Amino acid sequence: MNKIILFTAFIFCTFFAKAQQQDSVQIRKIANEILRNSNAYSNLRVLCKDVGPRLSGSEGAHKAVLATAQMLRNAGADTVYLQPAMVTHWERGKPERAYAQVGKSNRSLKVTAIGNTVATKAGGVTAQVVEVRNMEELVKLGKKNVAGRIVFFNIKMDPTFIRTFEAYGANGAGRRKGPAEAARYGAVGVIVRSLASNVDDHPHTGATVYNDSLPKLSAVAISTADAEWLSKELKHQPNMKVSYETHCKMYPDVLSYNVIGEKIGTVYPGEIITVGGHLDSWDLAEGAHDDGTGCVQSIEVIRAFTALGLQPKRTIRAVMFMNEENGGGGAKAYFDSAKTKHENHIFAMESDAGGFTPRSFSIGAKGETQFKKLQSWLPLFYDYGIYEMHKGGGGSDIGPLAVLGTTLVGVEPDSQRYFDLHHAETDVFEAVSKRELDLSTVNMTALLWLVCEYGLP
Repeated sequence: MNKIILFTAFIFCTFFAKAQQQDSVQIRKIANEILRNSNAYSNLRVLCKDVGPRLSGSEGAHKAVLATAQMLRNAGADTVYLQPAMVTHWERGKPERAYAQVGKSNRSLKVTAIGNTVATKAGGVTAQVVEVRNMEELVKLGKKNVAGRIVFFNIKMDPTFIRTFEAYGANGAGRRKGPAEAARYGAVGVIVRSLASNVDDHPHTGATVYNDSLPKLSAVAISTADAEWLSKELKHQPNMKVSYETHCKMYPDVLSYNVIGEKIGTVYPGEIITVGGHLDSWDLAEGAHDDGTGCVQSIEVIRAFTALGLQPKRTIRAVMFMNEENGGGGAKAYFDSAKTKHENHIFAMESDAGGFTPRSFSIGAKGETQFKKLQSWLPLFYDYGIYEMHKGGGGSDIGPLAVLGTTLVGVEPDSQRYFDLHHAETDVFEAVSKRELDLSTVNMTALLWLVCEYGLP
């Protein structure tokens, strides 16, 4: 009996090893095709330089829809279509101005309006500044010490987080809900330290969320270098006044589109595998890493399958989501459509962490069996820079699919430089390495091919 068990185990291990060897050969073909012939970098150049900033509701966003639809056709998608989505339409208006009153002179400050914020009244806002280093300090100060002042949320990103996205999540409350909470205590304005890993002169924008039962305060993000200066000066001049002026305006939601291209499955066409990034970007730069790279990587997946003559057993759907930055309209439209049509979304991958060197995949599996199945493929990725598959999830655009039972995966490149660029004027095409971009695309395509071939338990 023991001999039978051992023989069966031997046969299984031999078969498994042979299958992995065959998979390794196919992944090598995928890697060679992408590393030699990828169009991702040239497509990114078009998206950044010919289209430019792509804030939802803008002319740039509309141009991006048309441009990426054509890229998907050129990549060999079986079908390309636009999925309607109602999206946020916010405009920055004229450039912001800010200065601190230092003695008899003024010192200019580098600031940018936070996304979705309101404008100041004509002439701007001028008031004394009260500094807080976390939300708890705001509560302790109370209305007595906050009313009539500008609240300065000087909340630094915690440098002890090796994965910088964890610091972004943990330390972003000042921007995300600071203006609403400051209004609760009678503040007249808000300044938020930019969410950046390093000290530099570039303010970083990003969306805030108001509380409709409270006044809507104007809010600006200040560069980390000026945040350091302001904090230091307030220790010597606690009654210092700061002035700033913004010209933002929120308009009614407008019609835009998710851009979708498909390679139809030959065996299980009803089993849908999504790969995507978000097409919109902030207006300060070109949205190269956030998230032009995720979009062109997803398009390249389609091109690589086409170039290699790979016929996916399951349907691969590349999606350029609209309005991730300040509303989520594209994600909602995609989810609503999937639910209404009773589509079977088995797997979704999102690339929205920049186009840097690949490091890991974050996996939101339906159970331990499925997670272990995905992890069993990990050795196939060692040669291409992926050494870890850990439990986690995808991103905000594919996140809603979780309620449909979809397995979610987030692409995790090296994150150490990402928050030098995120939501700032530095997020330009020149900041992207073609080599790093293509190598991440290799890993994305390889994992998608494996799921196409073998499905998930």
